[in-house]
Amino acid sequence: MKTFEYSIEEIHATLVSSLREFFAKSGQKKAVLGLSGGIDSAVVAALAVEALGKENVCGILMPSQFSTLHSLTDAVDLANNLDMKHMVIPIEKMYHRAIKDLAPIFDGDNSWDNTQENIQARIRGMIVMAYSNRHGALALNTSNKSELAMGYGTLYGDLAGAVMVIADIYKIQVYDLARYINRERTIIPISTITKAPSAELRHDQKDTDSLPEYALLDPVLHALIEEGKSKEELLEEGVEEALIDRILTLKARSAFKVHQMAPVIKVSDKPIHYPEKWV
Repeated sequence: MKTFEYSIEEIHATLVSSLREFFAKSGQKKAVLGLSGGIDSAVVAALAVEALGKENVCGILMPSQFSTLHSLTDAVDLANNLDMKHMVIPIEKMYHRAIKDLAPIFDGDNSWDNTQENIQARIRGMIVMAYSNRHGALALNTSNKSELAMGYGTLYGDLAGAVMVIADIYKIQVYDLARYINRERTIIPISTITKAPSAELRHDQKDTDSLPEYALLDPVLHALIEEGKSKEELLEEGVEEALIDRILTLKARSAFKVHQMAPVIKVSDKPIHYPEKWV
């Protein structure tokens, strides 16, 4: 399978300049985003500070009962490294209140599923948008292309935002971008780069609970999206049929989410969005 077309230096330059241009065209200066302690939000925060200036970016840490201490520490360290404004708003009490008030919907069945996970994501989206409205700051979405293609995100929660900053780069490219951002000094904590990615919406959750390993997923997605290859062509190249079928199934099931996304900063020739959604 073909390698990615653009160097990480080119991707970095495109994202910074396009983000700066998006805000200029919008007549806006301030940005807000959720800081999870994960690599996606860390990269977006670093890009935003470079594009807009540290005085114009605010990160909101929103820990829950499922957040690990190292994630909170990583998020604080990132904000301090960037010298950007940040605040901590725990969501545990809001979450339990929401579950209590939504009791008629659960109808006595408190078994765990993605309903409880999505409630957490939507509470966080509400907090970010409250800051956005109150302070006149555009909300930055932190989803990447791998997640979007697989539908790994919550509508009206972590998929909300005025612009999707890294939605046209794959997860393995996000890691490369983080290392590039750290080329002169440590901005993104090393533990953020090395730890297993997790949405932390339940105990011990990992992205691989729901998705194939990114090292396997991203080349197949690239072949399907950028190269336009068919299942048959991928089989001829030696890709396992079970992996292809799983990816195609998840991709098809999530298509309805893609139609509702915010504008995407375009890096490749094949963003997931329709052309009128490109930035």
